[in-house]
Amino acid sequence: MTVLGGYGSQMLAGALATLEIAFASLAAGLFLGLVGAAAKLSSWKPLSLGATLLTNLLRGTPEFIILLVCYFGLAQQLYRMLGRATEMSPFFGGVFALSVVFGSNASESFRGAFVAVPAGQTEAACAIGMSASRVFFRIQLPQAWRLVLPSLNNLWQNLLKDTSLVSVLGLDELMHKASIAAQVTHQPLTFYFAAAAIYFVLLAASGPVFGLLEARATRGVRRA
Repeated sequence: MTVLGGYGSQMLAGALATLEIAFASLAAGLFLGLVGAAAKLSSWKPLSLGATLLTNLLRGTPEFIILLVCYFGLAQQLYRMLGRATEMSPFFGGVFALSVVFGSNASESFRGAFVAVPAGQTEAACAIGMSASRVFFRIQLPQAWRLVLPSLNNLWQNLLKDTSLVSVLGLDELMHKASIAAQVTHQPLTFYFAAAAIYFVLLAASGPVFGLLEARATRGVRRA
């Protein structure tokens, strides 16, 4: 950090803001992913078809466009509905957009994981009188969680990198701090390389965490 002069603390503050955005988007995105997967697996065809079309549209749209639409478009819609100017914080706008992106991708991962759970186990649980909610939390979700974790690891890494897009909203995250420091000091290579190194460290640290989660989720699973 001594190479960065007086901007080392600013870069660390930006990294902390990046993690806050990423974790908030992860929590909201997981919820949206589960809701989207449930909609796709619904026996009501209009709901299943609508959810599939929506998630395919979101997955095929660049993240940067979704960010701009969610931040500027949503504020405009609120203005039309309420009849007065409504200010949206960059943090909320960024988290909302990244949650939508993460949730649309996670919905397909969760859908595949739930489909992979043997139907006989669900039928057996219902046969012994377990409620639908109990079947979901005791039978389906634990097994689907084990199957979906590798995919969620990839989605998390993409999410962490996508937080750099929020810099266009003026939020003081890592990329925004690096951009300001590069402009003031006229050393773009130094600060952008430092930002890349911090992203790499954050991504490298997430690997062992997901490894522990996978090890815990696969306890008692017989390996061939």
